[in-house]
Amino acid sequence: MSAGPLFDIAGRVALITGSSRGIGRALAQGLLEAGCTVVLNGRSTAALDRTRKELAERFGDMVFAHAFDVTDPAAVAAGVAAVEDEAGPVDILVNNTGTQHRAPLVDFADDDWHRLIATNLTSAFLMGREVARRMVPRGHGKIINICSVQSETVRPGIAPYAATKGGLKLLTKGMCADLGPSGLQVNGLGPGYFETELTEALVADEEFSAWVRKRTPAGRWGRVEDLIGALVFLSAPASDFVNGQVLYVDGGMLSVL
Repeated sequence: MSAGPLFDIAGRVALITGSSRGIGRALAQGLLEAGCTVVLNGRSTAALDRTRKELAERFGDMVFAHAFDVTDPAAVAAGVAAVEDEAGPVDILVNNTGTQHRAPLVDFADDDWHRLIATNLTSAFLMGREVARRMVPRGHGKIINICSVQSETVRPGIAPYAATKGGLKLLTKGMCADLGPSGLQVNGLGPGYFETELTEALVADEEFSAWVRKRTPAGRWGRVEDLIGALVFLSAPASDFVNGQVLYVDGGMLSVL
């Protein structure tokens, strides 16, 4: 059964930052399964090459990899140019690069604050700006920023992280305001608590894991494949009149007290 043209993204070129592992890798596989050509990005050439080879076993020459630092403006400009030279014009940008650091606010080090801001927020600004400079003359494009339930709420010990994700939500809305008139859609995808290699310690903490299950109406942690349908929607013609929104995929966590 075909979903029809509303969800047809076959042949489009997607660039996904932070995609050598975890949620980024799952998003890459989801778009490959939908027929996209996917460009992986991260800072580690070795990690990217390993993931590219794994995905290429199934998807062949639909997978590319370009390593560059998305927090460095010069590297971003050169990297995006190289991506388009090799894979073609970018139709879909997924700003997934992110990191976490937990500490009480009074103990939070300056360097950790600046690293979170650069990785989680500045990277999306730099990548969005550079790719939009190329999308705007073409009159179309999808930019999807990976936000978080922490774009709306917070727990102790992660105030700076929540600040970056809250900032990313408003950056998404601002990018919509600037780029919408040129035919681009900019939206956010907000995962709840998901099982990945980056959250292994939290999943293994039975007290915390029990809190997640109790706090989430779905009664479980998210699985990375739970994000794919929402990503395809935000990448496809079905969302052409959806702009400046954050679609939360959280099992209902934000909807209940």
